[in-house]
Amino acid sequence: MTMPPLSASAFSILRTPVLVLGLASMLVLAGCGSSGGTRRVSYETEEFDSTTTHTRTYAATEAQTCEAARRALLSQGYMISAANADLVTGRKSFQPASEVHVEVEFRVVCAREGGKAGKRSTVAFATALQDRYGIKKVNNSASVGVGAFGSLSLPFAGSDDAMVKVASETLTDELFYDRFFALLDRFLEGQGGEEPDVPSVAPEAPRPAAPLNPAAPATTFPVKPVPNPG
Repeated sequence: MTMPPLSASAFSILRTPVLVLGLASMLVLAGCGSSGGTRRVSYETEEFDSTTTHTRTYAATEAQTCEAARRALLSQGYMISAANADLVTGRKSFQPASEVHVEVEFRVVCAREGGKAGKRSTVAFATALQDRYGIKKVNNSASVGVGAFGSLSLPFAGSDDAMVKVASETLTDELFYDRFFALLDRFLEGQGGEEPDVPSVAPEAPRPAAPLNPAAPATTFPVKPVPNPG
């Protein structure tokens, strides 16, 4: 039995539900892909509610605190790149795996803070930045002359290994900073804490000059008369 051909109006009526169904399927797939593909970045969890992870307060001057921080980093094998009265930075390398290289840059900032009854104190801010490097293989190539055709670039079988930075992150482990601040405190105690009080010494008064001895009176002796001849 032969079916009569569909008219244009009937074809458009049948096509509309198909298009709607296809559009709905595309939206569902797009929604699933977007929900599963997005990742929450780490800084979205920043609440700025803790002030003890990266900071400690010491009853010392800025120079004493940063000097203790410098010695603490040196004792752990850090290479000091900068050190002054209010800033210390150091860097240390690690090799957790054969093809992974990690560098940690430690920075300590010493800021003066007013205390009670005029007592001086210093706030130490410590931050450690971890850079991770991976090995990337780079293929070598060379040009070979081929007569009238010029030169051709042919790859060699060998390759060179290059270290490429693959990640960078600020360390936020509280125990990591607790151990550093405890070590800083030990070196600060070795310095004696507060600056020693230097007693003020009054300038010595000039001593009076000794009086000069008066000149002794001249002594006269009698002269015997000489007889006049004649």
